Order: sequence, then C-alpha cells, then structure tokens
Amino acid sequence: MDLQDFILRARVLKLYRQALRTARRAPTSTKAELRQTIRQEVENNRNCKDKPRIRYLISEGLDRLKRLDEMLDMQGHR
Repeated sequence: MDLQDFILRARVLKLYRQALRTARRAPTSTKAELRQTIRQEVENNRNCKDKPRIRYLISEGLDRLKRLDEMLDMQGHR
C-alpha cells in the first residue's frame, strides 16, 4: 500500500464515520434502514482498486451526505 492508497482509505473511512454519525439524527423509524444503506454502499465498492473511481465515489458520497444533512436539518432533526 502506497501513501496515496493510505490517504484514499483514510478519506473513505472518514466519510463512512460521518455518514453513520449523520444517520443517528434520522427519525427512529428510518434510522436502521439508513445505516444499512450506508453500509451496503461501502460494501458494494469495497474491492474497487481504481483510484479515479474511488475519488469519484468519495465526492459523490460527500455530496449525498451534505444533502442528507440538509434534509435532516430542514425536518428539525438536529
């Protein structure tokens, strides 16, 4: 594993942790499903070795997380 791989892995793990923290704010009725969806997205791409694809997935994940965070804020789930 080279330095770039290590940095990408750290970014993926950070995104995963952020997503799980955000999921805690979701309503109780959807929290478990949201956590399962987050985990499934990570698992689906676990064996990806293509660095540009990984960067794209991180970018897409951050965008989706931002939208989820905004939606939860608008619904009053802080």
